[in-house]
Amino acid sequence: MNLKTEPEADVRELPDKKQQQQTTFDLQSPEWYLNRELTWLEFNKRVLHEGQDPRNPLLERVFFLAVIGSNLDEFFMKRIGGLKQQVGASVRSLSVDGRLPQQQIDACHTVVREILDQRLLLESELQRLLAKEGISIKRYKDLNPEEQDLVNGYFRNEIYPLLTPQGMDPAHPFPFISNLSVNLLVSVRYPESDHSFLIRIKIPTSADLPRFVQVGRNAVYILLEDLVGNNLQLLLPGMVVESCETFRVTRNAITERSEEQPNDLLSMIESALRDRKFAEIVRLEVGSGMLDLHKGKLAAELGVDGEMDVYEVAGILGVRDLFQIAALDRPELHFVPHYPADNPELLGDDPNIFHTVREHGDVLLQHPYESFDTSVERFLREASSDPKVLAIKMTLYRTAKNSRIIQYLIDAAQNGKQVAVVVELMARFDESANIRWAGFLEEAGIHVTYGIVGMKTHSKLIFVIRKDFNGLRRYAHIGTGNYHAGTARAYVDLGLITCDPEICSDLTELFNYLTSGCTPMRRYAKLLPSPKQLKKGLLSRIEREIAHQKKSGNGLIQFKTNAVEDIDVVQALYRASMAGVRIDLIVRDSCRLRPGIKGLSENIKVISLVGRFLEHTRIYYFKNNGEEEYYIGSADLMKRNLESRVEVCTPIESTQHKALLREMLDLQLTNIRNVWEMHADGSYTQRRSDDVKGSACVHHFLINRAEKRAAAGRLALAKKKSKKKISNRQIGKKEGK
Repeated sequence: MNLKTEPEADVRELPDKKQQQQTTFDLQSPEWYLNRELTWLEFNKRVLHEGQDPRNPLLERVFFLAVIGSNLDEFFMKRIGGLKQQVGASVRSLSVDGRLPQQQIDACHTVVREILDQRLLLESELQRLLAKEGISIKRYKDLNPEEQDLVNGYFRNEIYPLLTPQGMDPAHPFPFISNLSVNLLVSVRYPESDHSFLIRIKIPTSADLPRFVQVGRNAVYILLEDLVGNNLQLLLPGMVVESCETFRVTRNAITERSEEQPNDLLSMIESALRDRKFAEIVRLEVGSGMLDLHKGKLAAELGVDGEMDVYEVAGILGVRDLFQIAALDRPELHFVPHYPADNPELLGDDPNIFHTVREHGDVLLQHPYESFDTSVERFLREASSDPKVLAIKMTLYRTAKNSRIIQYLIDAAQNGKQVAVVVELMARFDESANIRWAGFLEEAGIHVTYGIVGMKTHSKLIFVIRKDFNGLRRYAHIGTGNYHAGTARAYVDLGLITCDPEICSDLTELFNYLTSGCTPMRRYAKLLPSPKQLKKGLLSRIEREIAHQKKSGNGLIQFKTNAVEDIDVVQALYRASMAGVRIDLIVRDSCRLRPGIKGLSENIKVISLVGRFLEHTRIYYFKNNGEEEYYIGSADLMKRNLESRVEVCTPIESTQHKALLREMLDLQLTNIRNVWEMHADGSYTQRRSDDVKGSACVHHFLINRAEKRAAAGRLALAKKKSKKKISNRQIGKKEGK
């Protein structure tokens, strides 16, 4: 397999050289912008490459293959679903890159089919390599008689009672097909009849019913639908089975109703979830070889375009379920286990985290390199039980299924503390979970609100008010990632624990805004919250960098974010580049900006990092003529984040912490492995190394740095304790004399 891929987006022709040499550019022209959806699909080509890369362990490559399946499912539910709604509403407005909604859909379908072709090749290769390692995904017919008897027994005992065959005839209308479910379409007839009819069988799914059925104790698996399809005589006794085919549908997830003056936001979200269950189908996937007659019937019954919206899948239908195989306990086929280190600034004799923060200052956290449990969870755990803590306020966007964060909040309320939680009910695909969490919290006596009408509360904040020895003091955690212990082991995020008076004063204002819904003029000394201050703050700092460049020629801007989509920010960066400001952008996925165009963006470099961990950090750096500014926060450079969400960016002011952020940025900007450089046409080229193995991924560098910091912290603590013991011993001897 050729691993030196250079993805090609569906892009417009670049302007000719004469036009590039012009000193002025019409920044309203669509030719200077890439399409958001297509650049996001390019990101998935880079993820796919991680599955293709033989330098990654085998089961990690399977994991990346499953990620592609999951990502494309979400892409159709959210992005294609939204575009189809625009088409249905006869929207004729153009995107910033000059496309109508249907043109965007058509272009996306072309790229998706390219990705699926590559995905199928990868799937075949990985199955072959897995078989060499004793892990086989077989077809039922390839099992030996003993193995077939074994799985047939499993079918009779565990699967058969759960199945419900549904006929399709005048007495049995076409059944409802649930989102992302795998289904069998079975054509049957009576033995004495030539008339055939169709039956739909939904393949059951649950946490206790894996998609890949293990055959005995060996590492041999078959697909659940394959097992069902080969036991139809038990389900449909006496019938002649003419064909058995598989299909799967994807439904639109964009179902929010108007949020203008809703009577009950909770009821509105619950209604939207019900709407999503029955939403329009945006994709029909069918197994390879399905009869054209059956394919056409499904497309007609489901209301999809038989040419555009139907995808014939030669491999596994619903490849996201390969997460089950990727999680197999075969250490030699995984990355070397990573155990997050303790943050050295939180090591000390004093077991109280608030004393540590008060005496030693801010603490900068780097996840997943540093432990979420011994930092963020510890912060909330101690707040819940500390008798001097009077109140806790928090924003909750996503959290884990069995969240200790929730338990600590409940513990705090039971311990007599005032607890207020802003729960975001519209966190996509976590709405049901957040409704349940809101109920649990309210039952515990916690004050629960749902933020600001018309805006998602996407900020990551914990705010603690404590009665210290010298009066009330406020402590806070501000993060770039969710309060989710699972993703804290897999996502790269930053967090700041602080008791800075100005930051905490700003948070008092912000929480009063969130819980009251009132929007008077609120002033913030250090924080940059959206929707009012953040965008203005970033744009003004870009303009300031232009002024510094014109005066002293040393302008430098470096952003690390998940997406660059907001047109005002892109135009400001173009203006900065034209003024000579050097700009480095580390963008995980979507990027509208075209780098490297002479006269427009020749001073802008865009790279993307895809590796072991999911990049999720947002860092905004401005050289500011030597008075360097670093901000971290929850907001990407997207219109929705900057204008219609409640986000928070906080300055990082400690010299030590600035050095850590500088190290992180420099490592990513100069690293070889897992780094892709973006070209003006929207394509990417992966950096290559002459070393056969290639340089280590930046994630591994940062794992090592965190471990060294933790080891140095433990050593310093041990020396401190040793000196203290010696000092106490000497004092004891003197007193004895």
